[in-house]
Amino acid sequence: MTSSSGSGADKSLGEIVQEVSEKASLLVREEIELAKAEVTDKAKVLAKGAGVAAAAGVFLIFAVVMLLHTLAWFINDLIDTEVVWPGFAIVTLILITLGAVAGLLAKRWLSTGAPTPDLAIAEAKITRQTFEQQGTERDQLDRSLARSQKQEETV
Repeated sequence: MTSSSGSGADKSLGEIVQEVSEKASLLVREEIELAKAEVTDKAKVLAKGAGVAAAAGVFLIFAVVMLLHTLAWFINDLIDTEVVWPGFAIVTLILITLGAVAGLLAKRWLSTGAPTPDLAIAEAKITRQTFEQQGTERDQLDRSLARSQKQEETV
């Protein structure tokens, strides 16, 4: 190679490298913009879904209240009294009973304590004992080999 052709080749190679570098940088920036747009669109859809779910929850809460109100009036009609409070009192007692039962169940299930991997702990203990046993056997084997080598050396 001559020095003049070498510098011309280096210059065109440098330009090529610069162009590839610029296009790679542009490609990376466009990929980042695409990812941002995609995440933004998905976040908007999730936000709309969360808003509609919250509205559904509010409607369901009101529906439960109305259902309990209807139940109270139905009980009042069943017992056929002129006063309204017995039906509402019965519904209130039902709700208190259900709440107490749910609370007792929750207390019993939560009082079991933190979950511990009992089987894994037992297996780990067995594994440790096995390794300790094998270590003891190796130590005994090493000692007996050392003794037999010493005996051979002394003979």
